[in-house]
Amino acid sequence: MTTADASWPLDETDDEPRGPVGKAFRLSAADSLSLGNALCGFLAVCVLAWSAINQLQTNGKFAAVPQFFGTAVVLLLIGATCDLFDGLVARKFRASAMGAELDNLADVISFGFAPAFMVVIWGGFTQRVPFPLVMVAAASVLLAGVIRLARFACVKTTSGDFMGLPIPMGAMTVVSIVLLFPPSIVTLLPIFGVAYLMVSRIEYPKPKGNLAAAVLAWMMINVACLTIWAAGLTGGDTLIKVGALMQVTIVAAIPLRVLMFKREKRKERRESESIS
Repeated sequence: MTTADASWPLDETDDEPRGPVGKAFRLSAADSLSLGNALCGFLAVCVLAWSAINQLQTNGKFAAVPQFFGTAVVLLLIGATCDLFDGLVARKFRASAMGAELDNLADVISFGFAPAFMVVIWGGFTQRVPFPLVMVAAASVLLAGVIRLARFACVKTTSGDFMGLPIPMGAMTVVSIVLLFPPSIVTLLPIFGVAYLMVSRIEYPKPKGNLAAAVLAWMMINVACLTIWAAGLTGGDTLIKVGALMQVTIVAAIPLRVLMFKREKRKERRESESIS
């Protein structure tokens, strides 16, 4: 038997899973939140798909219905709430062996695929935008989210903050653009901008303490505004536009503030060096 033949069974054995396999199948409370996040993303896609299928079968054409879009966005916000709490629950109680992987896979569904699918539904049924361009914009959201999550799993910043726009915030910003503007080539540009921010090296603060409470309150306010809008109540259009505009403004303002802060630090460093 040659050396290669002798080593072949050993190579096959090395590929087998190791570690406490039994414990890997035990779901923790945090894992349940991650699965809830994934389920919300899946249901959001189903709601959007059903809205398109139902209208095409009934009328032969598709037009965005606020009730369906509102329901899909509320589901994504519920998923984002689950994502906000799963890490807190894991630290407070117990994390399973596959908790981090479940969290990332759920985020891909809810904040990668679901908003990308929403972009397709938003811009794919109009003659004003070439469908291939809509697909490229949707793919950029999905791929940027996947890269963002993969980098998060293997790269840690010295400050402890997020490197790049967190994928839940990126998804909510894409949703805000979809709710604010009609599909056009110009309104696709901010979607590409969001995809860039997710893979950029700009650091975003982690929601801890008071900031986490503020993020949760912001989500609850958005859910209330979306419910009013989807129900067709008076003032709903204004509320949803104000909320979406604030979301886009916040995401755009943070990189500007970070750049200004770094410029001030460089200026202070140069001044201190010139004095010394």
